[in-house]
Amino acid sequence: MQAIYRACLVVGTIGGMSLPRVAIVGRPNVGKSSLLNRLARRRVSIVDPTPGVTRDRVSAVIEIEPPSRTAKGTESRIAEIHDTGGWGVYVVDGNHIDDAGKDLRDLTEDIEFQIKEAMHKSDIIIYVVDAQSGITHLDETVAEMLRKSGVGDRILVVANKVDSRSWEAHGHEAAALGLGEAICISSTSGHGIRYFTDILWGRLEGLTGERADDPDMKLAIIGKRNAGKSSLTNALAGENRVIVSEIAGTTRDSVDVQFEIDGKSFTAIDTAGVRKQKSFADDIEYYAYRRMIQSIRRADVTLLLVDATDRISQVDKKLAMELQRQFKPTVIVVNKWDLVDDSVSPEDYLDYLTKELRGLDFAPIVFISAVEGKGINDAVTMAFNLKSQSEHRETTGKLNAIIKKILQDRGPSSRLGTIAKLLYVSQIAVKPPTIAMVVNEPSMFEGQYERYLMNRLREELPFSEIPIRLLFTKRKRKSLHELKHGQKDDTISELSRSNPSSGQADDGAKNLPDDIENQ
Repeated sequence: MQAIYRACLVVGTIGGMSLPRVAIVGRPNVGKSSLLNRLARRRVSIVDPTPGVTRDRVSAVIEIEPPSRTAKGTESRIAEIHDTGGWGVYVVDGNHIDDAGKDLRDLTEDIEFQIKEAMHKSDIIIYVVDAQSGITHLDETVAEMLRKSGVGDRILVVANKVDSRSWEAHGHEAAALGLGEAICISSTSGHGIRYFTDILWGRLEGLTGERADDPDMKLAIIGKRNAGKSSLTNALAGENRVIVSEIAGTTRDSVDVQFEIDGKSFTAIDTAGVRKQKSFADDIEYYAYRRMIQSIRRADVTLLLVDATDRISQVDKKLAMELQRQFKPTVIVVNKWDLVDDSVSPEDYLDYLTKELRGLDFAPIVFISAVEGKGINDAVTMAFNLKSQSEHRETTGKLNAIIKKILQDRGPSSRLGTIAKLLYVSQIAVKPPTIAMVVNEPSMFEGQYERYLMNRLREELPFSEIPIRLLFTKRKRKSLHELKHGQKDDTISELSRSNPSSGQADDGAKNLPDDIENQ
């Protein structure tokens, strides 16, 4: 499969040097996800009292600061840390039937496979137990598995939920598991965390790689439930990196996996499948949905996965609207095309998609089969192309010439007979390309004419397949004070400051004409 895509999985590998891997393991609900979030200093994993929230290997690159006793100037150490699902998560007593009637215990084998993969590929294993609930039979089962696997010299036993010194005696009971003395911490309050990170910093000696560089692109994979997002991630990786199951909603967290294709690095973000919010079964599903929205926000480009064997649903349309709202470059990826009847041609399906996802009619469409590994490289290549488009900056002179020509060909009409005038135009930001236009009457340019103008700009500018943000404003009239003191019109500068994409205006924006409208 890797030969097909000329792709290389580089999880934990930055700049050709492998980062040390740290795996967090343990039974359900001992605080593994909270510990990952504490070490990463941000919310990476979903934290909820419900056992079994984490299912895939959720990872983050962390920086461990040196102990205070070390010499001044001692460097931090970098590692990739993996949060894993709880061992035996669906064998424990309780509700194991989901809202669709599926038996969640069927996921046990896949979850435990992910735990073993993370454990065997890790340089350090953090085995977490719950000091407040004491050592359970499941804790002993996990400990026995660790002893038999021959990784004893790599294990750090951590007793979590030691919120104060009064709980430390309970935490030290974990020494009875035969894996060493327990380090007492509280991942929520921070008790004992500094002592723990000092030990972890020491264990990383000789293992530390280089500081992680930012990938060339962050690529979010989104779609409704069972569209094939995890299958696509695994196809890119060439291994079972995330759990693939017919059980809807298997993926909960947004899972980041780093890749390299043809010398270009990117991070693929596998997100939770989406359904109608009124159908959410619990808070966990709501958290997963919010993580998906955040993943779109931090991505450079998104792959909107649609299931070729199913009709475009309201969920697909809602996701398309969210992508438009965030002005996010999007590749529409039609998955499971190998299962579609031969009587349906790609051209017919293109027409169908254009009608159903009207707001994304400019977005490129790629047909793939994640299971067979077909078309995936094309989707990634197209994503890099869209990122390049979103980062392009057009000169002010060319923008003025193009838009003046468009207005000459067809300008906005007014019932009152007002003639539309363009006073100035400039691209004030990239990602997305944001074009600010100073006009005599902004209301004339909004609505239907704005859509016409957008389509013409895609024809004339190298933004043919990505969203463009247009901002219309009226020339600000100068006060007598401004005239006396020679202050220039700062309309464009104000727009640039208020634009959330934080791009910088080009030099032409500094040279606005000093004339003012007649009073």
